[in-house]
Amino acid sequence: MVLHEVLRCYSVPENLFGKVCVVIDKMEKISIDEITKELKSLGMSEEAINELLQVLSVKSLEKLEEILGAAGEAVADLKQLFFLAEKFGYSEWIEFDASVVRGLAYYTGIVFEGFDRERKLRAICGGGRYDHLLSTFGGDDIPACGFGFGDAVIIELLKEKELLPELSLQVENIVCALDQHLQGAAAAVATRLREKGRSVDLVLESKPLKWVFKRAARTNAQRLILVGNSEWEKELVYTRTFILFHVMVFRWAEFNSLCFMGLH
Repeated sequence: MVLHEVLRCYSVPENLFGKVCVVIDKMEKISIDEITKELKSLGMSEEAINELLQVLSVKSLEKLEEILGAAGEAVADLKQLFFLAEKFGYSEWIEFDASVVRGLAYYTGIVFEGFDRERKLRAICGGGRYDHLLSTFGGDDIPACGFGFGDAVIIELLKEKELLPELSLQVENIVCALDQHLQGAAAAVATRLREKGRSVDLVLESKPLKWVFKRAARTNAQRLILVGNSEWEKELVYTRTFILFHVMVFRWAEFNSLCFMGLH
């Protein structure tokens, strides 16, 4: 919104807004001279570029109000945001930074980025207000706000703070097709287990049994279910339970009830 108001003051065409956003979004990656050069190539005047760069350097809402005036929609919305943030008790978690410009043109209001307190890492997340995004996909316009983030920064931050949990990989069942043409049968077995809320690791690749047993050990599987040629022809399912080392063979027609009532 701030960017919109500055561009409007200098009669920059609306169709250039998206392109200007993309350029400004590079501010932490390339020099100001390069930013200036790219903005000039879009047709912006030197006066407009200087004014824009001055506004983007502002870190105070009061200073922004001095430059743009109090009557503009952007300043009014930002003041309302900070007023509400104070009332909700999270004002210490936000700060104004006019240089935050998302590189996508569909935003129609305030945009934001989230960082770690020490600003050691790049943005954890970023997003903003968009009122017309849904109509671009064929829906009705609905005012909305959203954000996206990647896992890389979160993981680095959790590691640094020693908060990354150690999660052991475990599945209840590994279902393996011993022949390629039995993939459908193995999938049917896996589906029946999943329908009953059981976790399943379905192995469809042609792998030797040694590999399958190693995978079962690595994932702490409780049970290995093999769908083999000779057994499936007889409508049988071979099952090995690792906890008690039981080996059982079930008829496929009875598998549903036996698997969930008597298979441990």
